[in-house]
Amino acid sequence: MCPWMTSRRAVVFLASLSLFFSSVPPASSSANKRAVGKTSAVARKGKHKLPATPPSPASAEHVVIDAMSRELKRSYDKLKDQGPAPLYFLSYRVSDTDSFSTNATFGAITSFNRNHSRLLDIEARVGSPELDSTHKIRRDGFDGDYILRRGSVEFSIDNDPDAIACGLWYMTDKAFKDAQQSFVQVKANKEVKVDEEDVSNDFGPGKVVVSIDKPQEATEDDNRWIEPVRRMSAIFKQYPEITSSYVSVDEDVTTRYITTSEGTKVQQTQKLARLLTGAGAICPDGMEVNLYDTAEAFDAKDLPSEEEFSKRIKKLAEAVVALRNSHAGEPYVGPAILMPKAAGVFFHEVLGHRVEGHRQKDEEEGRTFTKKVGAKIMPEFISVVDDPTINRLGDSPLIGNYRYDDEGMPAEKVQIVDKGILRNFLMGRSPIASFNHSNGHSRCQPGNAPVARQGNLMVQSSLQVEEKKLREMLIEETKRQGKQYGLMFDEIAGGFTITQAFMPQSFSLLPLQVKRVWVDGRPDELLRGVNLVGTPLASLETIMCASDKVGTFNGVCGAESGWVPVSASAPSLLVRTIEVAREEKSQDKPPVLPPPSLETAQK
Repeated sequence: MCPWMTSRRAVVFLASLSLFFSSVPPASSSANKRAVGKTSAVARKGKHKLPATPPSPASAEHVVIDAMSRELKRSYDKLKDQGPAPLYFLSYRVSDTDSFSTNATFGAITSFNRNHSRLLDIEARVGSPELDSTHKIRRDGFDGDYILRRGSVEFSIDNDPDAIACGLWYMTDKAFKDAQQSFVQVKANKEVKVDEEDVSNDFGPGKVVVSIDKPQEATEDDNRWIEPVRRMSAIFKQYPEITSSYVSVDEDVTTRYITTSEGTKVQQTQKLARLLTGAGAICPDGMEVNLYDTAEAFDAKDLPSEEEFSKRIKKLAEAVVALRNSHAGEPYVGPAILMPKAAGVFFHEVLGHRVEGHRQKDEEEGRTFTKKVGAKIMPEFISVVDDPTINRLGDSPLIGNYRYDDEGMPAEKVQIVDKGILRNFLMGRSPIASFNHSNGHSRCQPGNAPVARQGNLMVQSSLQVEEKKLREMLIEETKRQGKQYGLMFDEIAGGFTITQAFMPQSFSLLPLQVKRVWVDGRPDELLRGVNLVGTPLASLETIMCASDKVGTFNGVCGAESGWVPVSASAPSLLVRTIEVAREEKSQDKPPVLPPPSLETAQK
């Protein structure tokens, strides 16, 4: 289950069940808005930043984490013996984000926003590590509790220790009472349901971590992007076939504070800057086509220059026009090459979500790989790791990078698959059979409880050939199967997968550019309007070879713990069998009138 950007429609029911992966942050967009569960490149909305507050008596660098630590100790000491079930763990998480964004369409600024917010989440566990108030309540059918969301609380952005403590005090009281009520429901639920297959504890051991970063300041010169973004977005006016477009930039400085009753204190800060562009057109048959390009950096000075990104915009615009005029694809089964970004999303959906630890003991999950540790699940030349500790692979930044997860545990490199054999799962502090400890992969969006999630997923191959040779192998395999053509998947918007047991264990990738590679030597033919579909176990076994070229897909992934930034890196992959299905399309005709800029230019 995870998303990215795409203009395809998605049913809310499906979005509730699926994990989505997408190339841009989820938000409302003035152009090319994507469907539920898929990301779109957009400018963030928010209020203007408040004037700086007077310095507090405490150190401005540590006032938040210090106030959190004091109030947590006071609350825990006084509440641990107050309820019918003992409070044995308490944690506070505060996410402080200072951001701005600028968005433009066809040469005009459409939004300019500055926002500073703090969001508070409190986790109170009552009962015992063996069984506590967070234990999943089993229900029937679609009425599972995975659709519930706790919601964050807006928190004081003033560095006032008393105001911070007061806010923590009130919300801690509510979290404690809610936990007591939940624990009663948990015990009742266990009494009326069959025994669970995995009887692991609800909470596992964790390290006590103390790590305090020095705060980083957000840029104050927001206006410096207005003219470049305006000029770059005007490039799309040169292409009358394009009906929607945008160029946007945003910069975030996010500081996460975590304190726990075990003694963990984490204050970590990360910057991220993004330059995004996208454009869409309506084909003569009514199908909407869209393409996107993004550049990410941990410092805005490392983003492409205006001149460089303008060239990328022109290339993207020309590609959209070519895609608009291309043939619609047909259902197909046969060999294909997944170029690096498509291959990365493929592994994210097919494997990544199914090795997230908490899914292995959830009775409502399909548990595809739960009992396959030590078994071969893919060709022996393929290995897969997830390593959030690195922030760059070659020339590509990896935005799934972090040093501590959202439970305050140190991030670790995890060898998921070693030479085709499944070795490990991505773990938070929710133990499963034979895997009792966290490896630092518990993540969440504010307002959600953290669960095991992917960070930087990387596919490695010991069997590599040059891209040219991989193409030759595709043609050879296509001939062997008696097909007229094979497929090559290049640009991709993202994908989604379904892991729940009462739904088909399937995945779908949403490619943006697909080429038909003819075996008789005809030039490659650009296609549009197909989705790549399949089931996980069968798909992994069809990988035949990999190229020596590795690429990275940066995006955001949506699941039950919300949206988190992730990266998926992989070489190009030759697969023996892939299936594609038609994409849904609109029945509306293209615009009747030409764009105003075209008529003006012709006068």
